[in-house]
Amino acid sequence: MSRQALQEADFSEGQRFGKYTLVKRIASGGMAEIFLARQAGAEGFEKNIAIKKIKSNFSDSPDFVQMFLNEAKLAAQLSHPNICQIFDLGRIGDSFFIAMEYVSGRDMNRIINASNRVGIPFPMEYALKIASNCCEGLYYAHSKTDNKGHALNVVHRDVTPENVIVSFDGGVKLLDFGIAKAENLAQTDRPGEVKGKLSYMSPEQCQLKEVDHRSDIFSLGVVLYEWITGYRLFTGDNDEVIIRSIVEGKIYPPSYFKPEVSKQVEQILMKALEKDRNRRYQSAWDMQYDIDSFLTQHEFTPSNVHLANFVKQLFREDIEVERKTLSKQIRPQPPPLPEDGDRRELSSDVKVRNVDSTAEHQMVGVKVSHENLKTLSILAQKNRITIQELIAEIIRLYLKYK
Repeated sequence: MSRQALQEADFSEGQRFGKYTLVKRIASGGMAEIFLARQAGAEGFEKNIAIKKIKSNFSDSPDFVQMFLNEAKLAAQLSHPNICQIFDLGRIGDSFFIAMEYVSGRDMNRIINASNRVGIPFPMEYALKIASNCCEGLYYAHSKTDNKGHALNVVHRDVTPENVIVSFDGGVKLLDFGIAKAENLAQTDRPGEVKGKLSYMSPEQCQLKEVDHRSDIFSLGVVLYEWITGYRLFTGDNDEVIIRSIVEGKIYPPSYFKPEVSKQVEQILMKALEKDRNRRYQSAWDMQYDIDSFLTQHEFTPSNVHLANFVKQLFREDIEVERKTLSKQIRPQPPPLPEDGDRRELSSDVKVRNVDSTAEHQMVGVKVSHENLKTLSILAQKNRITIQELIAEIIRLYLKYK
């Protein structure tokens, strides 16, 4: 069995991952799998978190690993109500991982789709409220300095609907700060080739130029334009067409698609979407100020409670399922094998009981190699038994059918 096959074996409830217990697979993408997990502590302490496990084929690239670690370390320094917090970063076995705040809610891509399915146009006021929260998180990150006052120069690089999540209590969080930089590196096959969510990139980003915080402002403008008008701004049959559209294409004012969009909102969007970054908003705070000024004067200014009620209506059934999952008592499986560094322990004898019902139980030693023990561990976890029980069953079947 290959290392990658071992690494990405079928998930089973209660699987141990270092000090964490995996409860449920939330999502799986090209670069990583995300799990709902629990961290246990003293006196019955438990905390729900999300584990993002990087797939093993990416871990084989030293450049990717180094950039991933560097960017994740930067993101871990960010602590803000509108940014998903990173708690832990490291490697367990062959898996690099991020342990981060678990947000009970839905990303904006799913929210917009759910709203469309029930025939409710997503309210413009909610879109602006969410964008304002994103601006606040972005401004904090863009302005972040280290302990000596030096700018960290954090740029998100992947402001998309999937990375904006609205919790069921109405909070707004930005996910995956800076990780796109490492992901793009790992997914690039040829020099000068860009891969990723092109439709939301700034002109400078998709042309592989140096990017700064103003790139995130453009991406947020693209996202907000889509939320308000219902139209994807940059599309095409292939990457080249999309890039040409971003760099050279005309951006129609949002009122072209929705005449009811006010002039003030239109001005906010068009300024965020300036192709020349020197003519864009020069900070996320400036964009947030204009959005909040409009909402303050508007006939309806939504609160977090309004957002929460709207999202809860769309995902009423999902919330009940999630509530049951979160309240479920999960029985952790046996601790994982020691890490690769301790091969002596991995190759030591495994003692099993004689399970022949006609004889007294006896202890026997079975010599198991490092690789075979890892394979047996995966099989035992999938069948929710201990390694000793698995080996005993193999011996029993061998004696029965020899």
